[in-house]
Amino acid sequence: MNVSILEPGEIAYSGPMKILVIEDDREGAEYLEKALAEAGHTAHVARDGETGFALADSGDYDVMIIDRMLPRRDGLSVIAGLRSRGNTTPVLILSALGEVDDRVTGLRAGGDDYLTKPYAFSELLARIEVLNRRTASRETETVYRIGDLELDRLSHMVRRGALDITLQPREFRLLEYLMRHAGQVVTRTMLLENVWDYHFDPQTNVIDVHISRLRSKIEKGFSSPILHTVRGAGYMLKAG
Repeated sequence: MNVSILEPGEIAYSGPMKILVIEDDREGAEYLEKALAEAGHTAHVARDGETGFALADSGDYDVMIIDRMLPRRDGLSVIAGLRSRGNTTPVLILSALGEVDDRVTGLRAGGDDYLTKPYAFSELLARIEVLNRRTASRETETVYRIGDLELDRLSHMVRRGALDITLQPREFRLLEYLMRHAGQVVTRTMLLENVWDYHFDPQTNVIDVHISRLRSKIEKGFSSPILHTVRGAGYMLKAG
């Protein structure tokens, strides 16, 4: 096991978190479970991808730590599967694969952070605390801003630059979801489940129609696109 043991007094942590650890290395998993408990957190451990996916899909976790190379189902497949079901729990990927392309692949699969083995536990702890704080802050925000696009959740006002934009309720809900996941690929399944409350594919072009209407409203008259189609994957709201 390649981790650095933390000396007493080195840890400064926020509130307790419920953490899912998906790690097939027994020694590494036991170490993480113990170290996280000593830091005041609760850790549940799965030793393979299928078991981990089932726990993540049914549990309510603050953060997940997922090893990339897992038996039965690899870590990236687990993450992609969870994202496709609308699970937005932040994920820290652990991997011995540390090249730039490896990290990019992991992040594009839906990971929020990437830590290469061997690692120091103090760094791992700091990273998951940041992920948890970022999520908590995002959920309590009342105003989202992406570039010059602004959405106020309380007043239901949308503005881009100096232009006020009028949206229908479904369009507002769609934009709110996209802004909450700005910079991430949002799949059609995620939109169906979280914007339309469908847990099946109705086999209609309802998403395409609403995306087209929303895009025309938030991009018409502006030189830079902000709502991007990611071919074969979904959509992404990103400025610049």
